[in-house]
Amino acid sequence: MKLQQFEQLDGYRFKLVFENGETRQTDLKELVGDHVAIDALCSARLDPEWGCLEFNGGLVDIEPKTLYKFACTEQFERAA
Repeated sequence: MKLQQFEQLDGYRFKLVFENGETRQTDLKELVGDHVAIDALCSARLDPEWGCLEFNGGLVDIEPKTLYKFACTEQFERAA
């Protein structure tokens, strides 16, 4: 499942839209915080071929299935 679009909301918090139409808001700090500094979050881009979220010119990327699973799990834990 590919990522179709994203929006950085605040800090590590992103709004993610996946190809199945689902929209998730999630904090990616746990996932990328050790590899992407907060001031480098503006480097975020979508790889249109793979549907990955990339940072730092592609040096850090998140495979879309991993991103979707993380966003769903994080949202579930926040609701509990």
